Amino acid sequence: MLRRNLLTGAVLGTGAAVAMPHVARAQKSFNWKMTNAYGPGSPFYVTGPGSPTDFCAMVKAMSGGRLNIQHFAAGELIPALEGFDAVSAGTVEMNAANSYFWAGKVPAAQFFTTVPFGLNFQGQTAWIMHGGGLALWEELYAPFNLVPMPMGNTGVQMTGWFRKPIEKVEDFQGLKMRIPGLAGKVYAQLGVDVKLLPGGEIFPALERGVIDAAEFVGPYQDRRLGLQKAAKYYYTTGWHEPNNVTELIVNKAAWDSLPEDLKQIVRTAAAACNTISHTWCEATNAEALDDLKKQGVIAGPLPQPVIERLRAVTKTVLDDLAKDAKIRRVYDSFTAFKAKHDSWAGVSEAVFQSQIRA
Repeated sequence: MLRRNLLTGAVLGTGAAVAMPHVARAQKSFNWKMTNAYGPGSPFYVTGPGSPTDFCAMVKAMSGGRLNIQHFAAGELIPALEGFDAVSAGTVEMNAANSYFWAGKVPAAQFFTTVPFGLNFQGQTAWIMHGGGLALWEELYAPFNLVPMPMGNTGVQMTGWFRKPIEKVEDFQGLKMRIPGLAGKVYAQLGVDVKLLPGGEIFPALERGVIDAAEFVGPYQDRRLGLQKAAKYYYTTGWHEPNNVTELIVNKAAWDSLPEDLKQIVRTAAAACNTISHTWCEATNAEALDDLKKQGVIAGPLPQPVIERLRAVTKTVLDDLAKDAKIRRVYDSFTAFKAKHDSWAGVSEAVFQSQIRA
């Protein structure tokens, strides 16, 4: 009996010894840093419901303080558009931005922010989460030691602010415009001098005439920047960004160091922010647009012939990009999913918009 008890104790002791590293790892605390492409105090992009700082607070609360993420807005730790490299190198563990900022490093990354004449919020999120988009995104970023995921969405954005009206396609010729992503390539084909500026630099550039037009987000965000004080023509069409994904990237080594429960907390908080941020935008833009109109802003859609020309050039640009094998895989996945989603949206959302709300 004594021998059996001793053996049992030894086995239990061995089991406890084996289990202890796993328990210790599960209870370990992590202190991370997150940088951001947007400046201090920026609603949606930095602060507010579903924002990166909200995400950090969610993760801390959900993890019981085991994962603490210190957030740094653009310029507080690194410049606005250096987050990709900083996370890749392990200088910081996380960054919040938009994937189209990294087009020079990973051209196909642009598809994971938005595509002109592409998918809306529902469609883009469905493609990423359920249509194979996330797996392609992860594959593209793997060589850079990055793990990407969506953590926010503005929904459809405004075409932007123009110092002079756009009445025909020729009005784009020679225009200097702040516009990122694939839409910038489309505008460039029409003679626009495309500029990529961080949010905080848009107003002074537009006010001083360094640029003639600028796209940012939507009424609430644009009003906060004061763009209505620098230009009065505000086009509502939103052809260029039918949605806009906020990207969260995580350093791969840091990600692998997390126990599974903390990984799930990060993914769950990011998914929550994706929805919360989008609905916040939906809740705030109407009042802001009404207020802008009261300030004398002229808001309305682009002329239909201009839209059709933009649509044709968009197809040319996308077809040309898809000659690259890596881009082609993403392009094919996106367009195949869009075709299916469009067929459903045509008998659901489109019917609701045209008939039920009429």
